[in-house]
Amino acid sequence: MARVGGRSWWIAGPATVLCLAIVVALGMLAAPGLPGAVSFVGDMLRAATSVPAAAGDPPRWEASTPADDCRTLYSQPLWSALVWSPDALLSQNRSAPVSTPEAVAAASPTVVVTCRWRGAAGRSISTTVSTVTGAGASAVQATLSSQGFACSVAGSTTHCERTTGDVREVHDLRGDRWVSSTLTGWAPEGYTTTVASRAFGG
Repeated sequence: MARVGGRSWWIAGPATVLCLAIVVALGMLAAPGLPGAVSFVGDMLRAATSVPAAAGDPPRWEASTPADDCRTLYSQPLWSALVWSPDALLSQNRSAPVSTPEAVAAASPTVVVTCRWRGAAGRSISTTVSTVTGAGASAVQATLSSQGFACSVAGSTTHCERTTGDVREVHDLRGDRWVSSTLTGWAPEGYTTTVASRAFGG
């Protein structure tokens, strides 16, 4: 058997010192990042143990806050259904409701936002959220009733609806808010209920 030679201390000594120097240097380089790493790990642990946000709610919207733009007007499932529809195109502006110009003229609303969707094969949806005075809200209801809309009152909300061919017109009034939707050949499930609820703030 071959005999294993002993250590050469004149090589091992400097090598040990060099290794220790490298370890110390690496430690000094890593030290500034240690607080950040600790904070990162802490944030991850807190996030893992926190209560998750309710599914279906878009950013920046709370149930008590009336929607004031197209993104907050829709729940996440409804938003996804609209966005992923064939040839879907959204335009946001402050134009007057497209349904029943007589009601618009009678109420003189102040438009908060209008969301207009265009889809495949001529399908479209237009929803306008407006503010109105008490007299304006009464004028809307009276005008819609005279135009053949079926109106009903549930709690503090007045709901008026009319369907002509493939065009469905829906109006909801509560307090100083008026939500007007016109759906042409396009009827996403729960659309009018969702936009009215979020426009009123829950």
